[in-house]
Amino acid sequence: MKKANFLTMIKFLNLQKINAQYADELKQAAADVIDSGWYLLGEQMKQFENSLAGFIGVKNAIGAGNGLDALRLILKAYIEMGVMKEGDEVIVPANTYIATILAITDNRLKPVLVEPEIHTYNLDISLIEQHISDRTKAIMPVHLYGQVCWSEELEMIAKKYDLKIIEDNAQALGAYWKQTRTGALGDAAGLSFYPGKNLGALGDAGAVTTNDDELARVVRALGNYGSEKKYINEYQGLNSRMDEIQAAFLSIKLKYLDAENQRRNEIAQYYLENINHPDITLPQINSTLRIKNSKLSHVWHLFVIRHPERDRLHKYLTDKGIQTLIHYPVPPHKQNAYREWNDYSLPITEKIHREVLSLPISPVMTMPEIEIVTKVINEYSSGDCD
Repeated sequence: MKKANFLTMIKFLNLQKINAQYADELKQAAADVIDSGWYLLGEQMKQFENSLAGFIGVKNAIGAGNGLDALRLILKAYIEMGVMKEGDEVIVPANTYIATILAITDNRLKPVLVEPEIHTYNLDISLIEQHISDRTKAIMPVHLYGQVCWSEELEMIAKKYDLKIIEDNAQALGAYWKQTRTGALGDAAGLSFYPGKNLGALGDAGAVTTNDDELARVVRALGNYGSEKKYINEYQGLNSRMDEIQAAFLSIKLKYLDAENQRRNEIAQYYLENINHPDITLPQINSTLRIKNSKLSHVWHLFVIRHPERDRLHKYLTDKGIQTLIHYPVPPHKQNAYREWNDYSLPITEKIHREVLSLPISPVMTMPEIEIVTKVINEYSSGDCD
C-alpha cells in the first residue's frame, strides 16, 4: 500500500487551526495579563468563574489547575466536611479514563467499577443499585465522549440511598439533560480544559461547579493550600490554581463554545448518515435523550466507532492519511497502576477498549475532509492491511 503524504494528513484535531480563529483576541488577552502585573487569583479568574457559572447555570464555579485536581478537590472537600471518610466507596464506570479513578484513590476512597452500556459507552445506570453497600457515599457518572449520562432513575437511586452525585464533566461541557446543562445536574462536577477538550485552554486548567455554597468555599480553600486568608491554613490543602492567562483565554473561547459544539454535531450527523460499513459499529445517542431533549445531549468531544479488528483499521486509516486515536487502549483495571485489579473480569469494558477508534472531529474540519474520511472508511476491507 502506498503510504500517505503526512504533510496532507487529515489531523485528528488541529489545535493550531482552532486557536488561530481567535488569535487576535488571545494575543490581546495575554498582553493585558502581562501588563497587569497580576498573574494568579485576579480579575481574569473572577471574570471566567462568573462567566462559566452563568453558562452552566450554577451558583459557583471555582478554577483549578486541571480536571483531575477538580475531582480530587471535590472528594477532598467532602471528606473535610464529614460527608465521606477514608475507605468509603464511590461508584464509577469501569471504562472511564483513569483520571476519574485516580481522583478517588488519591483520597483513600474505594472505586467500585460498574460496567457501561455497550451502545452509548456511558455508565449502565440499571446496574448501580446492585453495587451499593453501606460504605457507598457517591456515584460519579462520566459524560463520556461528550454524551450526557443521566436519568430519573439515577436521581431516584441517589435520593433513596442518600448518595452524592459527582459529575465527571471533562468531556461534555455545553451538553444538556432536558433544560439543564452538564455540570449543574449533580451535587458537584469536575471540568477539564485540557487543550484538546471542546473548551480547551492553551495549557492545563480545570474547574469545579456546584450549587452548594459550603462545598464551594472548602474547594476554593483546598486548592489554595487550604487557605482562605493568606498564611492562615484551615486545611491540609493543595496548590491547584488556574492562572490568569488561562482564565483570560478561556473567557474568550467560552463565547464560541455553543457554536463549535453545534458544528461538531453537524459533522457527527454526517458521519452517522454516510458511514456505511458492515463491520463498523457507529456511536449511538441514548434514545431517551433524543425524545426528551431538543437541545444537544451529545456535544461530540469524540466520535468513537468500533471494529473487531481495530488495530488493522487504525493502520489502514493512517496509511491513507487520516489520523485517528484510541480512547482508550487499556482499561483502568488492566493498568499496572491498579495491578490488584488485573484479574477482574469486566467483559463489556474490555470489549470496548479492544475495539474503539476515534475519528477526526473538530469545528475546523472542512467538508472535503469529512467526505474523505467517510469514503475511505466505507472502502475498507480487512485485506487492505496485509
